[in-house]
Amino acid sequence: QLQFVESGGGLVQPGGSLRLSCVASGFTVDYDAVAWFRQAPGKEREAISCISSSGEVTNYADSVKDRFTISRDNAKNTVYLQMNSLKPDDTAVYYCAARSYLCYFRDYEYDYWGQGTQVTVSS
Repeated sequence: QLQFVESGGGLVQPGGSLRLSCVASGFTVDYDAVAWFRQAPGKEREAISCISSSGEVTNYADSVKDRFTISRDNAKNTVYLQMNSLKPDDTAVYYCAARSYLCYFRDYEYDYWGQGTQVTVSS
């Protein structure tokens, strides 16, 4: 069974940085694209970034473009999200999700999900 585990969340001051990791285990040949979503209290889940299987194609939501960078190391079955210039509005639980084939920014397109990691941006 394919499983994903996120890590790297925590409390950071505005303007700070964090790097999230999403590690896959199990049948790791069963997925291609990986996306990061986030959900803040009282808000809908938001897609923020996605990366193709090769890592050559990346997409970002406008809310994080130029601040966040997604990358992957297929040898380690790991996808990263480098988050810079963090703002209080970035506070949320961050999830990674995976699917076969292409990236989509719709959560219902994803078959596999991690349990989430909390990111809190506050002074």
